[in-house]
Parts: sequence; C-alpha cells; structure tokens
Amino acid sequence: MLLPRPSVHTRIQEAFTVHPIVALTGPRQCGKTTAATEFAKASEDWAARRSRQSRHIFDLERPRDRQHLRTPERTLGGLSGLVVLDEAQRAPSIFEILRVLVDRPGNPARFLLTGSASPDLVRGVSETLAGRVGRVPLAGFDLNEVGPDRWQDLWVRGGFPRSFLATNDARSVRWREEFIATFLERDLPGLGIRIPAATLRRFWLMVAHWHGQVWNAAEFARSLGSSEPTARRYLDILAGTYLVRVLPPWVENMRKRQVRSPRIYLRDTGLLHSLLDIADADELAAHPKVGASFEGFAIEHTLAAFDRQEGFFWRARTGAEIDLLVIRGPRRYGFEVKFADAPGTTRSMHAALEDLRLDHIFVIYPGEEPYPLDERISVLPVSSLPDLPQRIAAGGPF
Repeated sequence: MLLPRPSVHTRIQEAFTVHPIVALTGPRQCGKTTAATEFAKASEDWAARRSRQSRHIFDLERPRDRQHLRTPERTLGGLSGLVVLDEAQRAPSIFEILRVLVDRPGNPARFLLTGSASPDLVRGVSETLAGRVGRVPLAGFDLNEVGPDRWQDLWVRGGFPRSFLATNDARSVRWREEFIATFLERDLPGLGIRIPAATLRRFWLMVAHWHGQVWNAAEFARSLGSSEPTARRYLDILAGTYLVRVLPPWVENMRKRQVRSPRIYLRDTGLLHSLLDIADADELAAHPKVGASFEGFAIEHTLAAFDRQEGFFWRARTGAEIDLLVIRGPRRYGFEVKFADAPGTTRSMHAALEDLRLDHIFVIYPGEEPYPLDERISVLPVSSLPDLPQRIAAGGPF
C-alpha cells in the first residue's frame, strides 16, 4: 500500500525551476526512493517512458550501478531529461562531475539526488555544488498525508512508511527495532562513521530519555565517560542523519537572561517509543514521557505544516517560556503544547506575547474542539495543524 505524496512532487518541481540539481534528503527508509521514482514517472521527462533510453535511474547501493558510475562523466555526460541518483552520498566523487555537466551551455539534463545524510556530513556537496543544488527535505508521513483522523496512529507508530502502514502494532515495533539495529550496524559505517554500535545506541537511548529537555553536554559526557566534544559529536551525527532535532533557543534581547542551549527531540515518535520500550497506545498513555512525546510530535508536525525546517524555543530565566516560535516574514507565531483535556492561559503565554511581540499563540492539545482563550491566544486540536497556515492567511478565526 502506498500513500500519495503530491506535496513532495510539487516541492521537487518548484526546486527544479531554480536549480539544475535537486537533493531530496531525509532519514533512511522515509520514502525518498519511492518519491523520486514516482516523480520521475509523473514528470514531463517521463513522457517517452516506452523507450528505455528515457529511464535514467541509478541506485548507488546496487553494485551494478556503482560499476557503471565508476566513469561518471562518460556514463552521465550523454544523458538528457531527468537523471535520478539514489543514495548519492555513496559516491561523493560524482558531485564534481555534476558541477561540470550542469555548467555546460544548453545543459540537457536535470539531476535528482537522494541522500540519507545531511550535506554537512557529506563532504563536497555544499562546496562543490554551491548555487546549483536545491534542497527538498523529506521526513516520514505527516498529518496532511495520513489524514487528521489518524493522528494517534501516526503519533504512536511514527511516520516511517513501513512502520505506519504495518498491519498491526507488533509488526510496526519489529520494523522499528530492525531499523535501529541496521542504522547503527550498517548505515553509519557506510557513511564512514566509525563509532561502535553499542556506544551510539547507548547515546541514542540517553537522548530518548532526555527528549524535550535542554541539552546538557556535561551531563551526557559524564554518563558516557567521555568528553563534552565527543558527546556533541554524537549529537551532531544523529541530527545530521535526520533522527534528532536540535531546536535552538531564540535570543533577541541580549540584556535579558535567557536559556542559550538548545532543546533536543527525537524527530520520529515511533523511534522514540521503541527506544523507550513503548509498544502501543495503552503503554504510551501510562508512560511518564507521554507529555514530552506529544510535545515533540506536535512540534514536528507544526513545522511540517508551515513548511519550515527551522524553528526556535524561548525560555527566560524567570521561567517564562514558549515551546515553539515560527517566523513567517514579519509575522511571529508562538506554540505551546499541552497534553491536557482543557488547557488555559498561563503567565508564560502573556510574557511571551509581550517579550517576543507575537502575533498569536496557539495552544496545541489532543482534544477535538478549538476554542479561544484570549484575543491573541487560541487552543487548537493537533489534528487541525495541516490547515493552520491557510487559516492564518485567511485571517482566522482559529
């Protein structure tokens, strides 16, 4: 079973209007290969698909395709139309050849790359292809793709397609456990990262227990028996492979005392639950991390709804805080996440409205009905997040 992802195709097509190369990036098994193949089938470059010569798809994890690309300029130089290079980070030497090819006068080809590591982890992407590559980030399924009625399934199982679409909870859990093991034992070594799997699994588990809290390098270093730079390197690896979100603090008024360290979240709640040994919705409801899990889920899907890769949190030394700050042009929106039946206003919200000059605060909760708390504070169900940007653009009401 496949869920359609038309918004992904739209973003790829928009990126191609500006750049000759588009990089579709995200964690392993999030659907990048399927999205790239479906885009190729739907694109105008696939119009002559009855001819095999129009099918230019290379999977860098297949030995045969890697062999073909040992001489990339010869293999790619004569192609036109759309060329897909799946898991392109496996052959970073190709990036320099791509720069030469797309700089040709009247370049007849467009290149769609997929990759499971951020450009910061793949040496040469940002430098070699600077100005030539547009980036389209891809995560697992979002609320818009699965439908708002299935938000609880998405929260419990996470958005990885095979986890979400599993026929039962037990198979979903099994898939996630195998994903974690494969990522540590095969995928990271394939990226040239040589850290013992047991060590990084222990760190990953620590991050799961720290989910939603402010990063403390000294605490992680003590628990690992390592240095603070080593702990930060491990965090950078999980963030760079799209598994951890490092949510930076918003610091605007330098004269006020504010928290300056980031918060950390596992980006996929299904993986979070597997690391915490949570098997289903009943176990999640009884777990002490249920509120933090819901907070991370709401933050990820808020950013997805606003098509933002970067957000911020804000916390003053007085205790006032806001879980998420999203900036759209001149507008600023705050988000508080409450795992409660009927959340109300707090002094933190009013402090954030004043100190951050917010246009509105949205309180996201697991209920079903929206309701106002104040002229600039509204409570919204988490299931309504996909429609929120359009409602803002239309001027509310919320």
